Amino acid sequence: MAHARDALWESGHDESVEVNQRALIDKVLARYSGEFTVFRELLQNSDDASATAVEIHFETKEYLERKNKKADEAGEGEAVSADTGLPDLKTAVVHQWTFKNNGIIFRDEDWSRLKKIAEGNPDEEKIGAFGVGFYSLFSVTEEPFVTSGGQWMGFYWKDKKDQLFARRGKLPDAAESPWTTFEMGLREPAPIPPPFDFTRFLASSITFMRHLLDVSVFLDDKRLSRLTKAPGAPRAVGIPKGLKPSSPLNTMQVNGLQVTPLSIKAEVMQWVYMAGTEKPQPKKEPPKSTAGGGGGGFFSSLFSSLTGSQAPTRTTTPAPAPSPVPQVDPKAVVESNVVLSIFAADIAVRLDQKMVAELNRSTKKNPPTRMKYELIYTGKAEYDASKSEDEKQGRTTGSVFQGLRADIDGAGQAKVFIGHATGQTTGIGGHMSARFIPTVERESIDLVDRNVAVWNKELLYVGGFLARSAYEIEMDHIQQLWKEASSAAAPGVGVDPELQASLRARAIHALKFFTFHPSTPSSVVSAALEEAFFSCIATARFSMITGHKGFPIISTAGVRDAAEVRYPDPSFSGFVKELPVVPADVLKEAKSMVDTLRARGMIKEITFVDVLQELRNRPLSEEEMIACFRWWIDMYSKSTSANLDYVRTQLLGAAVLSIEDKDGGKAGQIIPLSVVESFLSRKSGSTGALIPTDGPLPPHLLPVAISRHFEPQALESAFGWRELSIVEWLRHVTAPPASAPHDAEHDIEKSSQWAERVLQVVARAWPSMPQAHRTEIAAMLRAHACVPTSAGLKKPEEAYFQNAHIFSDLPVVALPSGAAVKGPLEKFLQGIGVRKHVDLQIIFDRMIKTGDWTIAELIKYLVAVQSTLTPIELERLQMTSAFPRELRPGEKLPENGKQPRLRAGDLYEPLDVFRELKLPVIDWGTHPKWRSNSEEAKFLFKLGLRRCPPLPDLIGLAASPDEKIRSAALKYFLDNYTTRYADYDPNAFANVAFIPAVKDGKSCLARPHEVFSAPEWATLGFMVTDPSLKGEALMHLKVQEHPPGARLVNLLRASPPPTEELAQQWFTALAGRVTSFTPTELGALSQMAFVPVKAANGVIRHLPPTQCYFKGDSKAQFHSKLFTFVDFGTTANAFLSACGVKHEPSVEEVAKILLDNPRRFYELAEGRENYLTELRNIAVNRRLLSSGTMARLKRAAVLLGSRRVREEKASSSKKTSVDLSGELEEEDWEYQYDLLMPSQVVVADETNAYQLFGDVIFTAPQEDLLEAFYMELGCKRLSGLVREDYQTRGEIVGSRKAAETRALILERLPLFLHEHTHTKTRVSYSWLNNESNFVVKTFGKLTVTKTLQFGDKRASKSQDASAVARRIGRGPIELWLAGNDQVDMYEVSTSMCRLLFDAPKVNDALLFMTILSTDLRALRRRGYNVDRILRQQKADRLAAEEAARAKNAAALASQSAASSSADTLVSTPPKLNGNRPGSPLLSEVAPAPPVAQDGQPSIAEELMKQSARPLDKVRQSFDAVKRRLQKEHAGLSNAPLPPPKDDGSELQTPLLPQQPNRPSTPQPHATPRSVIASNIDLAIKTCKAEKTEVLRNRQQMQTVRETLQDGYCDISGHPTDMTLVGEMGGIKVFVAKDVPDVKTLMQTRTETLARFIYTIRPLQEVFTLPPTSLHIFYDRAGDLIAFNRNASLFLNLRYFEQWHDAEVREGKMMDAYISWYFTLAHEIAHNLVQAHNSEHEFYFSSISERFLPSFMQLLSSK
Repeated sequence: MAHARDALWESGHDESVEVNQRALIDKVLARYSGEFTVFRELLQNSDDASATAVEIHFETKEYLERKNKKADEAGEGEAVSADTGLPDLKTAVVHQWTFKNNGIIFRDEDWSRLKKIAEGNPDEEKIGAFGVGFYSLFSVTEEPFVTSGGQWMGFYWKDKKDQLFARRGKLPDAAESPWTTFEMGLREPAPIPPPFDFTRFLASSITFMRHLLDVSVFLDDKRLSRLTKAPGAPRAVGIPKGLKPSSPLNTMQVNGLQVTPLSIKAEVMQWVYMAGTEKPQPKKEPPKSTAGGGGGGFFSSLFSSLTGSQAPTRTTTPAPAPSPVPQVDPKAVVESNVVLSIFAADIAVRLDQKMVAELNRSTKKNPPTRMKYELIYTGKAEYDASKSEDEKQGRTTGSVFQGLRADIDGAGQAKVFIGHATGQTTGIGGHMSARFIPTVERESIDLVDRNVAVWNKELLYVGGFLARSAYEIEMDHIQQLWKEASSAAAPGVGVDPELQASLRARAIHALKFFTFHPSTPSSVVSAALEEAFFSCIATARFSMITGHKGFPIISTAGVRDAAEVRYPDPSFSGFVKELPVVPADVLKEAKSMVDTLRARGMIKEITFVDVLQELRNRPLSEEEMIACFRWWIDMYSKSTSANLDYVRTQLLGAAVLSIEDKDGGKAGQIIPLSVVESFLSRKSGSTGALIPTDGPLPPHLLPVAISRHFEPQALESAFGWRELSIVEWLRHVTAPPASAPHDAEHDIEKSSQWAERVLQVVARAWPSMPQAHRTEIAAMLRAHACVPTSAGLKKPEEAYFQNAHIFSDLPVVALPSGAAVKGPLEKFLQGIGVRKHVDLQIIFDRMIKTGDWTIAELIKYLVAVQSTLTPIELERLQMTSAFPRELRPGEKLPENGKQPRLRAGDLYEPLDVFRELKLPVIDWGTHPKWRSNSEEAKFLFKLGLRRCPPLPDLIGLAASPDEKIRSAALKYFLDNYTTRYADYDPNAFANVAFIPAVKDGKSCLARPHEVFSAPEWATLGFMVTDPSLKGEALMHLKVQEHPPGARLVNLLRASPPPTEELAQQWFTALAGRVTSFTPTELGALSQMAFVPVKAANGVIRHLPPTQCYFKGDSKAQFHSKLFTFVDFGTTANAFLSACGVKHEPSVEEVAKILLDNPRRFYELAEGRENYLTELRNIAVNRRLLSSGTMARLKRAAVLLGSRRVREEKASSSKKTSVDLSGELEEEDWEYQYDLLMPSQVVVADETNAYQLFGDVIFTAPQEDLLEAFYMELGCKRLSGLVREDYQTRGEIVGSRKAAETRALILERLPLFLHEHTHTKTRVSYSWLNNESNFVVKTFGKLTVTKTLQFGDKRASKSQDASAVARRIGRGPIELWLAGNDQVDMYEVSTSMCRLLFDAPKVNDALLFMTILSTDLRALRRRGYNVDRILRQQKADRLAAEEAARAKNAAALASQSAASSSADTLVSTPPKLNGNRPGSPLLSEVAPAPPVAQDGQPSIAEELMKQSARPLDKVRQSFDAVKRRLQKEHAGLSNAPLPPPKDDGSELQTPLLPQQPNRPSTPQPHATPRSVIASNIDLAIKTCKAEKTEVLRNRQQMQTVRETLQDGYCDISGHPTDMTLVGEMGGIKVFVAKDVPDVKTLMQTRTETLARFIYTIRPLQEVFTLPPTSLHIFYDRAGDLIAFNRNASLFLNLRYFEQWHDAEVREGKMMDAYISWYFTLAHEIAHNLVQAHNSEHEFYFSSISERFLPSFMQLLSSK
């Protein structure tokens, strides 16, 4: 293709591309939409040409005519003037514009470039870049004319069409001039641009011009205005510390800053002002919400300025009406000037070559290596002067310098200059000039082009940096002035307020100047400048080196770092005085900047740390402290912070109160709040109102001048202080600090008046005072002589009331004020110890010892004064042995002749019952008579007189050897049990024998735990209660009815029943107490030898229950020879059953007996049949055997094997040796039996091999159950021990027999596999149908040699065969046929079955042989489905005939076409698989099922998909969930999920409505749903709890595999045992033993376990499972998700933890419910079907469907 294109190119010719130059220029100029575009471009070109002066002439037609006329006459040098009037500048029409500059004259390259469009100036120091600036002239003229340096060039449109031409020539020598002139004859005459606006445009334009200093504007010969610029000497300033001078990409580096003063003078005719436009009014932004208020949030003001793409809407404020302007001369010239400061940054540019090349491509010149960035800053003074000049002039036009004045209000007047002004605003108050790369129309900055945008954004960073530098320089100057003023001011006076206001105004001006407003047309410009303005500080790592402190801002304390300044808050204004805050006028006038600083987090709110700092710096006055308290109380009441107590501690530790002495006599007082603990409440009704404030007060008391302003509750809650109590005040009054003792006037032990005052205060508060305070006050005052009495100040206990005046020398209370002692005062004095009666000792000394009073009279007096007795006096009465004891009958007085006296607590009241018990009673006498309810008796009881004996004493009396005392004591106890002795505990008297009992028919006393109330226990040797104790008495004595289980266990252990008759009595009695035994005790009894068994010789021996069995079982006749059987009657047997006696031996026990002596077991079984019966029982229940027993069975000679032995007969001698080689009939053989180890027995799984070698080996019984059991124990298959070798004679190629046999096999194989349902095939049918995979060959003769190698036995036999099949590795299956004999279909089927199945059965070969050798119609008559095969045969015949006809037609066509064309191709018809004879039609066969052993799908699975089953509808409902289950259950491995391995389950569906029988006959009716439902109910009810505590790893629970690896519910190969570690929520938890810290797992995973239980408990209710049937287990690794062990369901915590725990923790239950719902349904189905087959899948789906409504209701509720 490329070669063809080159050839075409060479044959072509060139043609030029035509450009419509007029249209091109028009389209370029269309983008120049700005004002004064022509002059903007010419001014820039002039400055690039180093011009210092420019003249702009607007010339009318008349003037041009006069000028041309005069030029012809007088020469160009003379002036052209005309005495004409002044025209109206707004309407005067001009015909030509002339622009002149005195710059460098044009060079040849300049003339050449002038006539080239879009070829800019390559000088990198020049502004021009695009080469289209000159062509802006064509926007006003058709034929511009340029003169420079004696040459000229004119432009014209040739033939007035669209092609532009230029003509160049030389001027006459006389016409040479230093000026370069551009003459533009206007396309259409028009008025001049508005002269005032034009002058204002020029004033702005020359500001940033490098060379241009003078610009004049003429109308004809009259100069309208002149602008002259006078720049001052630049002054270098340092870069402020802490700012980052390099751009983000480090392409630009600011090396220095300069400030240049610039003065511009304007000379403007009044004529221009008169024709000018009115001055635009300043625009104001709508008010914004503060950063902290409104709905915008803390950062709203920042974000609104950064994200807005348009300038905010501004409203125009009407200006006041201008004052009238006086009449002036239009020709008068008005002079004005402006002074500006230009901040310039010297920039060094560092670009890589790639960026330089890209920028050169965009701008046609290399970027500069050095350049400047300039910013006009108008200071506050200059700004005010400019504003005042406008006001002085009074003109509506304003000043011509208005465009240069700072745009403080953000009206959008500050522009970006790229040599001259563009349409892009800066967003701040001043113009900026830099080498930005603009768009082509030069109206805005190019931020679209990728590389140009990088340049411009880097430059914008420099702009933000320069603005920040200018701001900091200004603020630094303000700070210096503030410091100077502060230093010059007098100490403590501060800076002059007027100077502060002036400096704040200057700072506000700077803040407003550098407030960033949205820029136009691109808001990105101001946003980038603002970001650089705030982010150009050095990083924190270098801030300490640079010394920069952040953002400076004016505050109430001068210029400070914004981080030190706080936003004012009225709440703190009353006491936070020294903290720098933002002044109010700054908040008002520079609100936008303050909001921005707040939004950026640079100005923060006042914090608690600030308050603490203020409080630590100075003490607060009373007024300030009150304000501080109000703030804190308000904040405390509103705050919900948890650390308020810590904050309060910090506050109280910092605050100090200063109290000035208002009288002036004393020094002020300083009180730290940290020492304050209490306050005095003066609230009416409070105890604090009683305390006098003119007396001594505690030092920890808050001054009353502060506390009186606040509610007590507020002070308590906010500060944690307590209200000063009377107790605290009195404590201070009675015990002042040693460093500050009270004066005598306020000493209660020296001043009676002060003591009375104190007592009166306490007395008024006494009635409402709590008892604890009363007690404390009484203790304090008793230690001080503070009670005024007739004998002076006395201690309270030394003073007496007036009514106790029985002796004349008693000190009686007497107050100095003469007030009466009554009411509250009397009660108070009584409470502190003032006495109302005389001391008892005095009474004892003066009265009792004289013998004048009896005990009754003494008690009567004491009762009268008992209200005045103190606790101490009562205690003395209780401890004094002053009360006489009554003498017992016959008792004499002591030798001293005095009646014995005891304490009241040692005596009993004088009652007959106590005299009967011989207890000491008080001697009361006969007058007055003793009454228990009298006042005297009550007083004695108060002193300790006993009303009843203590329980230990009474029990001791009940155990007395004196029968009378014993009976009386027991009777007293029983009679008073309810009222006095209800707390009786027999354990407290376990060693006291006091209960009447009977043992062996004799009366005795028994301890509480030795005796029982039920009389039947006497037969077992226990003591029982005396018959006199019945009913309520036994209840009061708390005698046990029955012995505890432990006692009974010990009895049976120590003395078991010696005879069977006695044992029957004992066991009958114990049967009623089975429930009282604990599981541990029953376990001990099960191992205890206490069951008497009589041997054959009559000797009694004791056996444990676990070794005994009940009689009456059918197997007892055989088992009685091996086990012990007992029978003690129905009731007694119930007890023994609880102890472990079983009805029959378990499989485990039978197996152990078998292992102990297999041959004796065989003998006792009396032959082969009974022995095999036991083996079958063990085989059926082998999953109940322990792993240890299974291991022993694998090593023991317990398996019954048989070997054929030739029977010796008389006729045997007649047989030849050939006859003996395996051709004997069955009756010619005998069988030899022996008990062998599994390694010595072979499973005969191949009939032919068994016939050959049955006399060499011992084989297992040919039963499926026993064969499976034998193989599990380690027996080998016979087919695996026999090797076949084949010898053949020459192959018969193209044998018809081979083809027919292959076709027959492929035809009948689907029918055979449809009936074959018990196992999978090794290869798929589709694989076998391939010609290269199944090959049939015919040989002359086949000989098969079979060799047996089993241990040391070796045998070999050869025989002829008609058919053999073989397969080498994963190669094709080859079937060899013998040509010398007829094909034996049995040998064909046997050979094929060996290769098709892993373990073929004899019936398989017979079935296949029948199907192969029987006519199809005969098969159909027998019930086989052969219609499909017959239809396939018919289709094959039709296809063969059609193919033959097509072949003949094609042959004829090829013959006829051979002569016409040799290039004609005839395609042959495709060869169809269906054309081969016998090829079955498999159109209904589904895609390949799961891979079998050699990687091919199973034939059986493939064929079973031909017909839909009733289960499909149910399966479709759960397909999605089942797929996820299969994926999850495969474990956590990242390997691809293996296909399900159902072990033939797809073909074995016994519960499905259609069951495959032989022959299979479709059933017309489905299985009733009631049957299915009953089976499901059975599966649910079967679930039960696991009772063992250890799960052995070899106990067969579900010994099936879900995949080729361990299945998710198969624990047969689980590596470790599991142990019960605890229970939570009624669910047992098992842990694998290889898990570390097994015992702590319940603690470490408590929350996870709780969430798992929370997940599965609702599912248990959905399935209506027994609550105890669910169990949880945990292992370290493996694919075991769940399993079913003997109908107990186990779920793996590890999988829940990894799959669902995180979601359940967040409340997301859906996935967890779904996963474990189907897991439980899967395991419940194992209660009905053990294997993973289609039957299990049917019930799994049926169970899921049955409970789906309840499950959906659960999901919807979550």
